[in-house]
Amino acid sequence: MDKRLFKWLIWILILAISLLAVGLFSLCIGSSGIPFKRIVSVIFEGKGSAEYSILFDIRLPRIILGFAIGGALSLAGVILQGMFRNPLVEPYTLGISGGAALGVCLNIIFRLHQTFGIFTLPLFGFLGASLVILLVYSLSIKGGILKIQGLLLTGVMISFISSSLIMLIMAVSRVEDLHGIVFWIMGSLEEPNWFLIKLVVLVSIVGLIISYVFCLDLNAFSLGEEEALHLGINIERTKRLLFILASLLTGCSVSVAGIIGFVGLVVPHFLRMFVGGDHRILLISSFLSGAGFLIFCDTLARTIISPMELPVGVITGILGGSLFVYALSRKQVLIGEK
Repeated sequence: MDKRLFKWLIWILILAISLLAVGLFSLCIGSSGIPFKRIVSVIFEGKGSAEYSILFDIRLPRIILGFAIGGALSLAGVILQGMFRNPLVEPYTLGISGGAALGVCLNIIFRLHQTFGIFTLPLFGFLGASLVILLVYSLSIKGGILKIQGLLLTGVMISFISSSLIMLIMAVSRVEDLHGIVFWIMGSLEEPNWFLIKLVVLVSIVGLIISYVFCLDLNAFSLGEEEALHLGINIERTKRLLFILASLLTGCSVSVAGIIGFVGLVVPHFLRMFVGGDHRILLISSFLSGAGFLIFCDTLARTIISPMELPVGVITGILGGSLFVYALSRKQVLIGEK
């Protein structure tokens, strides 16, 4: 077996086992601790007990949603960083999260979720994200060419505009609406609707599969667009498809769980230090690591000041920022040693 392929398989195995361990840890830990041995007994006992309800109606949905959203955001981060050849680009840079947040805020202040049902919150979030995607795309494409720098600058400006509009809404909204807006903006995996959970899982896994169609194209993009063109890649079509894929992954995640920062920025950046920049291993390893990272952060968010719960975006921001600073300092040390 090829030495590089063997190394990649070892990394995938390590990350998959780590993800499973974090998932089991999250299933056991909470305000009502349930040992792993007891979990097996609860499964065989079936429905009816309080422990069964805690495990399979409260904790398991959050773990599955954390797997899907953490994986999707990390995957979107890898794709966008590969497209822009910029490790500081993340899924929220293009204003997609701002559009989703603005849609949800409008839903909350007009009380549409009370009139038509709670499912309208993710629906409005996805509609807001979709509108921003269309706006950024239409403003950045000139003569059939998608301008990468224009795409980035337009996305950043729309993100600022969306943030300003959200602050305006918060300034004039009722106190009871303000709490819902703030908590949603900070992100939460508390989603009991199994249809939405299954939908996000499907989108994230399909996104991972589709991303592998472009893994060699992303490797070529790291050399620059001219080099990629000389290698026979249709760069304009590839850029459009990658932008749409990353945007859908981000929009779907944000519309269901709110704005969970740093996952799409830190995880791909950190993984490059260990597995390298080849997207054939970086895509799957970032997906698994992002899933495990978000599940772990959500476990901390719901247990660190139990019985109160913190927004998971607060934990990802603290841990993610710390990891990012460590990764940067580590790189500087390695450069100094060379």
